[in-house]
Amino acid sequence: MAKTLLPDALWAEIAPLFPAAAARPKGGRPRVENREALIGILFVLYTAIPWERLPFEVAGCSGMTCWRRLRAWQDAGLWDEIHRHLLERLNLAGEIDWSRASADALVGPRQKGGDAIGPNPTDRGKPGTKRHIVVDRKGIPLAVVLTGANRHDSMALTTVVDAIHPVRQRRGRPRKRPQKLHADKGYDFDRCRKDPRKRSITPRIARRGIDSSEHLGKHRWVERTFAWINQFRRLAIRYERHADLYRAFLVLAAAIICFRAISRFC
Repeated sequence: MAKTLLPDALWAEIAPLFPAAAARPKGGRPRVENREALIGILFVLYTAIPWERLPFEVAGCSGMTCWRRLRAWQDAGLWDEIHRHLLERLNLAGEIDWSRASADALVGPRQKGGDAIGPNPTDRGKPGTKRHIVVDRKGIPLAVVLTGANRHDSMALTTVVDAIHPVRQRRGRPRKRPQKLHADKGYDFDRCRKDPRKRSITPRIARRGIDSSEHLGKHRWVERTFAWINQFRRLAIRYERHADLYRAFLVLAAAIICFRAISRFC
């Protein structure tokens, strides 16, 4: 099961990014290894099992130990660093297409209270979290941002574009700006065109009452990426009260999608 959740190739890629394990205190219990804790986190991400019900034999530690590692690594920025590292691997292999990118948002329901929560206007005002994402032409997730479900898609466009990691290239400075940015009619506002142009990005946004919705999928690949993300059952419904922990799972899922692309093309 461990190799199914965390393949050796993936661990070899990301192991150097993890902090060195602290020395075991004299006479204390053995410290849980980073790989064991990560296996437990991945098991929760894939299955949506509650932390306290995580089987001990899966990772060799308790679910709450894995939860504490998830939070500590999120505070240290480890998940973003893993995502950036895998994006660099893809970019150096020429597998990130910067010619066109797509932006969109999807609302996920929330069971309890917490931050980055808002009433979903499309679901009778039930609480939810909106996931904003930018992907390249092949559907590789470049950046993710969380807001409340009542936040309009267009209000977070600039934020999610600015959240793209600077990624090393074979030549020149690190790259973080696509040439063109595609979006649907929900982003048909002047500010959604002005802000990308200030960043040397050409906006390609469908216009209400002019462009047909039948042609939106020609240059937009973000729906497929949302489908990939929803395969991680922990992300289908937000159980985490703290938005940073939910975002940690979301970034980890994006990193796994990047690794799958590396396995196929690199």
